[in-house]
Amino acid sequence: MRSMEDQDYTEPGSGPTKGYSCCDSPVKEQARGEEVRKRQLSAGWGVQGSHGSTPNPGAVAPTRPLQSVPERAHSTTRDGLFLLGEMWLKPEEVLLKNALKLWVTVRSNDFFLLQRRRGHGEPTGRITGLLVGALDSVLDSNARVSPFRILLQVPGSQISWVIANGAAEEDVNKHWDWLVHHLLHSLSVFENKEDVASFVRGKVKGLIAEEVRGRQAAQEEEPDKFREALLKFELHFGLPSSEKLVTYYSCCCWKGRVPRQGFLYLSINHAAFYSFLLGKEVKFVIPWAEVTRLERVSTGLMTEAVRINTRQRQREFSMFLNPDEAFGFIGQLADIALRRLLDSEGLEVDRVLQQPARITKRILEEQALREYVLALFRLPRGERLHEVASCSAWTPHARCHAAGTLYTTDGYMCFSGREEGSCILLIPLSEVLSIEKAESTTLLPNPVIVSVRTKKAFQLIELQNRDELVENLNSRLRALQWKQSMFRSRRDGKRSASAPTPYYTFYYDTGPSDDEIEEQVLRNTVNSEALMTAFHQNQPGTHSIKSSEQLKERLWEDHFSEFGRGVHMFRTDKIQRLVAMGIPESLRGELWMTLSDATSELESHQGYYTSMVQKSMGLSSLATEEIERDLHRSLPDHPAFQNPTGIAALRRVLTAYAHRNPKIGYCQSMNILASVLLLYAKEEEAFWLLVAVCERMLPDYFNRRVIGAQVDQSVFEELIRDRLPELAECVPDLSALSSASLSWFLTLFLSVLPFHSAVCVVDCFFVHGIKAIFQLGLAALDANMAALSASTDDGQALMILSSFLDQVGSEESSCPPASCPPASCPPASCPPASEDAGGSDVLAVRNTNISDLINESYERFGDLTVKQIERLRCRHRIRVLQAHEDTTKDNARTCPRSTTSSRRSTSSASTGATAARRRRRRRRRGGTATPGAPTWSGSTDWTGPSSRASTGCWRRGPGTPTSTPTRWPTAPSPCWTRTGTAW
Repeated sequence: MRSMEDQDYTEPGSGPTKGYSCCDSPVKEQARGEEVRKRQLSAGWGVQGSHGSTPNPGAVAPTRPLQSVPERAHSTTRDGLFLLGEMWLKPEEVLLKNALKLWVTVRSNDFFLLQRRRGHGEPTGRITGLLVGALDSVLDSNARVSPFRILLQVPGSQISWVIANGAAEEDVNKHWDWLVHHLLHSLSVFENKEDVASFVRGKVKGLIAEEVRGRQAAQEEEPDKFREALLKFELHFGLPSSEKLVTYYSCCCWKGRVPRQGFLYLSINHAAFYSFLLGKEVKFVIPWAEVTRLERVSTGLMTEAVRINTRQRQREFSMFLNPDEAFGFIGQLADIALRRLLDSEGLEVDRVLQQPARITKRILEEQALREYVLALFRLPRGERLHEVASCSAWTPHARCHAAGTLYTTDGYMCFSGREEGSCILLIPLSEVLSIEKAESTTLLPNPVIVSVRTKKAFQLIELQNRDELVENLNSRLRALQWKQSMFRSRRDGKRSASAPTPYYTFYYDTGPSDDEIEEQVLRNTVNSEALMTAFHQNQPGTHSIKSSEQLKERLWEDHFSEFGRGVHMFRTDKIQRLVAMGIPESLRGELWMTLSDATSELESHQGYYTSMVQKSMGLSSLATEEIERDLHRSLPDHPAFQNPTGIAALRRVLTAYAHRNPKIGYCQSMNILASVLLLYAKEEEAFWLLVAVCERMLPDYFNRRVIGAQVDQSVFEELIRDRLPELAECVPDLSALSSASLSWFLTLFLSVLPFHSAVCVVDCFFVHGIKAIFQLGLAALDANMAALSASTDDGQALMILSSFLDQVGSEESSCPPASCPPASCPPASCPPASEDAGGSDVLAVRNTNISDLINESYERFGDLTVKQIERLRCRHRIRVLQAHEDTTKDNARTCPRSTTSSRRSTSSASTGATAARRRRRRRRRGGTATPGAPTWSGSTDWTGPSSRASTGCWRRGPGTPTSTPTRWPTAPSPCWTRTGTAW
């Protein structure tokens, strides 16, 4: 099938054009449509379509700071049913004989009938009116009809066409008058009566199309210009009527060194360019589904050009009046189309974007802002953005008002200073007691006081439209409080009816335990303390480490007294310096809960985790089998996971989450994250921290094809070129370096850094999100730039990185090997590196401290913003999705048909049983894969990062096809596994 993009530079008249179904010219059509539109608006008539008068609860409020939206014409209501004030209808056939039984003709002429529904407007008591009224009352709301309508009739025919209806007689009379004055005299010239019906039907369809254009244009800043552009778009390209124009730009399209001035039209499924210059017409269409890459390029002739690459060719567009806006909309539309078409199972598309007919330029702007707000404050993905307002917040630590922006969502009030990250304040509505308007003064204009449960209050001033904002916030606050009261009453009722199980206790046995205790008690006992509190007591510690912990605790207590404590703590640059030093172990779990706002989720879902444990334990599925396989691979050298208690807690958390979110289920590397969370947080808190990481802080990371991690891997490669140009110049192919970063993103450096150093990285991650991982990755490459530039192959480059990361220490890394998880240091307690491994380079980085590396990352790359990352993600997601699509097509061509069909018919249960039999056979042969062993795993899945592998690469089982692994979508990078000092 020929691609639509192949409709390239065409000569005049050769391209498809869309004509009118009526006899008038386009100019007359537009003039008459304008007249109709003015009549409708002046009469206050309602309209039907995707932008009806009924407010949509899922729509996002305007992104401009609390600006009111112009009121639209509302529909009239009768008996709870929304009826249109009047409207033109797509002509539908009706039998005149049947119509006369339920309708009464009010006015008529040779071609038109105005009818009224029997029972409407008649004196009560007539039997026919009562029967028709009873029929209308029992019909479903979708089947009810308007009480007035206009029919097109052809003399001598029993078939008529409904062309308009209305809810009031005076409204439908205006339509009647328009037909009589504008069409009736013209119909007398037709000799063939069938031509009359065709002409009128075409005229009505043209009026409907003009009405749709008018409604769409009314939402734009310049409705008249947009309506004209929409008309040209339909005429030039002849796309289906459902294809909706979103926006358009005047620009130049380059063919070689020849520019063509024209217009670029962006619709929901296509980018279309049209130019008519010097008697030559140029037009082509690029479907978004064929876009493989978007770039901003600048050459000698083209400045600030946008390059759109497809599988066939590339196009360059330049001379945009606003190139940033155009490039942003192009990326958004391509991203939305590809997510909707190519990866509907792996990525969730926002509800507003699932309906293409509702996508407008304003919706795209709002969606981009919403994605930015969710990423900046790391809010739940279901939060909707309601208001955005410029204001100033009182900052007690600075004793002044800080200017910034207030964002309000379903469940949060979020404040950000003018400079991103300078001052962050997050107030969950679940913590709010009241939102009140204070007296306005000259020094404090339009103040608002927000009181929270911790007996603190926050002051916001200089709020425009303060009354409307406070009213909306109080409305959402009342709804949330009512919902919480209903949940508490329902929970208390269930609690009184039955005793809660599993019960909360603290049961640890560091010695040998009986199998029956593990099966019957530990599997169903939720721990009420962090694992580190028990297993850290048996570890000998030095006086310097204890002194360092006490110093950190005092610094944090001082910080709490100045900036507040809890989820609504002011987050400034000072918290960044404290986190770089490392959070003390006694406060780590609390701060992780606070910084991720997992505390709000836990408090609003009391008893949820225990219910998930009850429902999930004992169930068997593919996810539970994978969890059982990886339980003993999670920090196996840490004493907490050499004990049945830690293994049972990890099993409960992973199984409960797989039951909560079956779309994700279980994905390798989740066991590493969950095990670290369990060390410093209570079991229920670790569960909600895992929810925050998987669903909010790392969106799309742990889906079926690990899309999010690969997108960030691609973003990281572009950041290397942008932020480290010298390294990119010396290493043209950065794929090896970016492939090594995949484990950095998936495990937050836990698989490649010594344990105590990696936990400091997790601290930074909970403060700054994925931005911290990008910055630290760039800092690691920058620290090894000379060695990496001199490397001769990919293997040597990976060796340099792994040696460097393995030597990054911390103040706590001097602990004995027994207290260190496997990634921290080898059994020989960091023996000297061999000369083959890099010699002097390794010795040079031996004393690198994780705090110094983190501070270096902030100083060198701290200007990287969340907004930049989100824009890069939008662009690079296109490349990743298209790469997956190409891989799927290649596999479909290379795999035998019989094998494919048999795989499709195999159920998940049989797949799990087969995997279990394979594991049993390996155990009988004694071939259970030892984590870190330099051999291929016997599993047919991607087995995850080796626990002793400094590179953290993924190992592939021999049964997995090289082109498409069953779990991990990309081929593994070259991976070496270390045992002691040998590779």
